[in-house]
Order: sequence, then C-alpha cells, then structure tokens
Amino acid sequence: MYAPTIDLDGATRIRMHEMRDGRTALFVYSAIDRLEEQYGDDARWVLLGVDDLQHAFEQVPYDLLFLDRELHPEGARGE
Repeated sequence: MYAPTIDLDGATRIRMHEMRDGRTALFVYSAIDRLEEQYGDDARWVLLGVDDLQHAFEQVPYDLLFLDRELHPEGARGE
C-alpha cells in the first residue's frame, strides 16, 4: 500500500488524519495514481507492506485504516 508522508521535526512520518469524531485514521492507496489524486502530484509517500502497517500501528496507533478512500468525499468535512 502507498501511504502519504509528512516531514515532522526533520523526520519523515506517515501522515495520519483526525476524524470528526476524534479517531485517528490512516489512509492508504493501492496505486500511486490514487494517492496522487487525493494529495497532489508532488505528494510524498512510502510503500508499505502488511508488516509495515503493523509496525506503524505499534509506533503510532490508529483507529481506522482506509483503502483508496477520498479525503474529502462530497458533502463531508475535511480533516
């Protein structure tokens, strides 16, 4: 899976999103073009396998994992 990243304090981190209800979500994409549709052509990303997703959860627990989901579906509030 492709996951978006951000730079935080000089380190690259997987980008997490806070949902309206306070839960933390990780958005991943099955293809790079799907990630770029949501984050832009210049988006930074990392390729993750199943073990990497587990490791990410252990480092920064998330409540939800979304596959190929739109960031801002029509009628929904942003992050």
